[in-house]
Amino acid sequence: MHPFQLAARMAWFAEGRFLGKVMDEWAIDAQEFIHTKLPHLLLVALIAFFLNRLLRVITFRMIHLAEQHAASPARISQVKTLAGVIRTTGLAIIWLITGLQFLAALGVNLAPLLASAGVAGIAIGLAAQNIVKDVLNGVLMLIEDQFSVGDTVRMAGMTGTVEAMTLRKTTVRDADGTLYIIPNSQIAIVANLSVGYSVATVNVSVDYSADPDAVLELLKGIAMEVRNSEAFRQVFVADPQVLGMDAVKGSEMIFPVVFKTLATRQYAPVREFRRQVKLALEEHHLLPGDPNRVFTTLMDKTLSVRRRKAPDQPQAPDPTAIKPQDGNPFSGD
Repeated sequence: MHPFQLAARMAWFAEGRFLGKVMDEWAIDAQEFIHTKLPHLLLVALIAFFLNRLLRVITFRMIHLAEQHAASPARISQVKTLAGVIRTTGLAIIWLITGLQFLAALGVNLAPLLASAGVAGIAIGLAAQNIVKDVLNGVLMLIEDQFSVGDTVRMAGMTGTVEAMTLRKTTVRDADGTLYIIPNSQIAIVANLSVGYSVATVNVSVDYSADPDAVLELLKGIAMEVRNSEAFRQVFVADPQVLGMDAVKGSEMIFPVVFKTLATRQYAPVREFRRQVKLALEEHHLLPGDPNRVFTTLMDKTLSVRRRKAPDQPQAPDPTAIKPQDGNPFSGD
């Protein structure tokens, strides 16, 4: 026997005494732990380390692909935010499970702990269910790339430019400078006005007396002139379309003209088109349409001439100018 073991067996730690029995039980427990539980804990720690490295590689790969293929810095920022959330959540789950495995191996009764955690989780979930909805909806919006910072959107009854977005809220500023903070759980439908292209329809109103064919040719020429101009040549996605005479309201004819441009770039060419239409109408002596304008047709002129040529009809006598009778109308005298 080793000298240290001999010294430990002396006095209070002698075999058969209380402390000696405790030491023997500790030795047995240590042997059992090293023989059965320690390999299990080492395997759990190894798996946790492997999952941690795998999670780091996946999130790093996400960011790397976004930096290579993303169209805008805003999308890269979104991917980095999503990667950070995935990594943090994954690490929390991995180390929580690993910690529970270690506690179980040490003989800790996990049933009361898990029951307390379940009750606390239900209470927190009920109290913070809106926050949970915000975060889940924010994660889905980032994954699906519904919109990015800088996009013009219409959501939750608001229209404006997205200035910032997180997992819980989206910040939108409208045209007059008002800043709206919208919880992500309130965003049910998103209308992204900055994706693909935009379509603008201009209704040109011309007086009923104008020749429709001449108006059509005039509008086509103006629209193509704006489309081929140096300032707007790169803005248009397709040639403008003059759809013809769409409606007649009173003394006006309405001709819709459709412009298809890059997203949110339709306003400047539409303004230029309206300016040139105004100048062209003046140059060709054409009146703009007005539903309240009164005009005389050929039928009205014919009826007026006939009234002037008709002979004078005898007028009925004025009953107030008839002289009263001298006799008594009842007696005949």
